[in-house]
Amino acid sequence: MQSKHSARLEAAKLSAILESAVDAIITVDKQGAIESANAAALALFQYAFDEMLGQNIKMLMPDPYQSEHDGYIERHVQTGEKRIIGIGREVQGKKKDGTVFPFHLSVGRYEMDGSIHFTGIIHDQTATKQTEMALQRAHKMEAIGQLTGGIAHDFNNLLTVVTGNLELMEMRLDDAYLLSLLREAQEASDLGAKLTERLLAFARRSPLEPEVIDLNTLVVSLTDLLHRTLGEQVELGAAISPDLWPVLADRGQLESAVINLAVNARDAMPNGGRLFIETANAPLDAIVDENTHDLGAGDYVRLSISDDGAGIKPEHLERVFEPFFTTKEVGRGTGLGLSMVYGFAKQSKGHATIYSEVGTGTTVNLYLPRHRAAGAAVQSVGGRDPMARGNGECVLVVEDDSKVRALTVKRLEALGYSVEAAENGPKALAMLPDLPDLALLLTDLVMPGGMSGYELVEAALSGRPGLPVLLTSGYAEDLFRSEHLAERKIKLLRKPYRQIELAAAIRQALVSAQV
Repeated sequence: MQSKHSARLEAAKLSAILESAVDAIITVDKQGAIESANAAALALFQYAFDEMLGQNIKMLMPDPYQSEHDGYIERHVQTGEKRIIGIGREVQGKKKDGTVFPFHLSVGRYEMDGSIHFTGIIHDQTATKQTEMALQRAHKMEAIGQLTGGIAHDFNNLLTVVTGNLELMEMRLDDAYLLSLLREAQEASDLGAKLTERLLAFARRSPLEPEVIDLNTLVVSLTDLLHRTLGEQVELGAAISPDLWPVLADRGQLESAVINLAVNARDAMPNGGRLFIETANAPLDAIVDENTHDLGAGDYVRLSISDDGAGIKPEHLERVFEPFFTTKEVGRGTGLGLSMVYGFAKQSKGHATIYSEVGTGTTVNLYLPRHRAAGAAVQSVGGRDPMARGNGECVLVVEDDSKVRALTVKRLEALGYSVEAAENGPKALAMLPDLPDLALLLTDLVMPGGMSGYELVEAALSGRPGLPVLLTSGYAEDLFRSEHLAERKIKLLRKPYRQIELAAAIRQALVSAQV
């Protein structure tokens, strides 16, 4: 009597353990017929116990596991060969609705009343695999961004030389035909500059001029432009959330992102359709999609643009934010629109996600951090003098690229400045004591040799606190992360720049230092 009572206690204990287990646990006989399944297994595979009892375990497997499973059991029973027993492996399961998912399977063998039985412990790896894939995509995009940013930076230096020499030639030409050829070359150079702007936007190297923005107001202000851009075949709708939080972002970049997404949506609807823009507050707790896993904790504002067009194939979704990747036919796009949007969102400490189903449509979400700080927005520089000239003031040029350095010297001399030049930060610092009348330090931001332009500015200002400074770069993320430099009113001139922009930037730097 005691042994039966003990057996019932052990059975009750085992049942309690199985039902409380987080992982799915299933037992089968030597033919593979299911004998038991705990609550976690029923929930995971979406079956009732009566639907599973007595059925072959391969019902829970997709091919090729399903067709090969009976052979594994038979081989083990006959030979004792252990392929996964006591070892475990990663396989795939199939739910009642046909969904295939990854899991880790551990199999154990036991004998009872002379019969062989097997126990399978199943750990769902869906969330783990999704996180791994998201991290892989993030690392891939980061690597592509670094490569793209480096190439664009070097290309900007080349364009600076081309543009600068063309302008110096223009000052000496009177022949109308030669001038027309020269201006065509300048237009081509400008197109190259726009291309690098998009590359740098993706690489998160674009200098931004952030200001406090109400996304609702921005969407309304773009309505007329979007109507004209999209055409009569596309119906435009919007859902604007009341009490929307403000964001801090570059208005021009944000407007370009919206227009780019709208144009992409239009192209996905060649026969017309509907485009919908939505704004909403999005606390991090409300963002449950694994694609936003790398957003930090906090409040965000979501701008969504949806279309009911052709949609994007699953194999293309992982690549749509990569530069130069496009599903459009040759000649219909550069593949830089979405990459620019992605780079802008990441550089603004936000994120971009895309969801799409073939034949249903696509939604792109921009997440931008909520702006909480009070105060005036950052304003862009305006009121430039068409060609402000110098009066013999001394300018120290620091540039590691010899061609760009030589061109900059020529440009400054043509504007009426006295120029000294150094190829890196340490040499520039060594020259400072011999330049008591120095009026401006003009330095590239990114330089090899152990001292960046940022570090050079810090060192120079420590000895000469009132020295005007002008930074030049194809990208300037370091500068915009440095609030104390912004407080010192240091200006940035974006490469490639025109002569008129150089003249205006120098004059503004000199004037700002006097205020």
